[in-house]
Amino acid sequence: MQAERALELVLPWPSKDLSPNARVHWRRKAEATALGRQLAAVRAYEAGWKGAKLPPGRLHLWLDFYQAPGKALPDDDNMIRRFKPYRDGIAQVLGIDDRRFVIHPYVHDERRKGGQVVVRITGGPAAAGESTKGERA
Repeated sequence: MQAERALELVLPWPSKDLSPNARVHWRRKAEATALGRQLAAVRAYEAGWKGAKLPPGRLHLWLDFYQAPGKALPDDDNMIRRFKPYRDGIAQVLGIDDRRFVIHPYVHDERRKGGQVVVRITGGPAAAGESTKGERA
C-alpha cells in the first residue's frame, strides 16, 4: 500500500450489545463480538484486502461513525469499544496484529439510514509519528 493510497470499507453500525454501557449477559455479548468480527472479516475479504501490500510499522485507522436518524449520538470512546470486533476481523484478513493501528475516531452529526462506519487505512512513517529516516517526529 502506498502512503497516499487508502483502503476503504463501509460497515454497518456496531451492535448495541458491544457497548461498554450495555448490561447484557456475557453470552449475548460474546455472540455479538463473534458476529462483528466475522462480518468485518468477510467484508474486508470481499473488498480485496486479503494480501494487501502494507507499509511496515504503524497504520492509521480512520473511523467515521454515522448514526441512524432519530438515535442519540454516542461518544467516541464508546464507539471505539463497540468497533473492537470489527478491528480484529480487519486485522485478521490483513494478516497483521491490530496493535499496529493508530485509531482516529470521528462521530459525525450527519445521519445515514441504518447507521454505518466508514473505515479507511493509511500508512507510512507519519502513522507512527516518525520521519522517513526512522527517528521520532
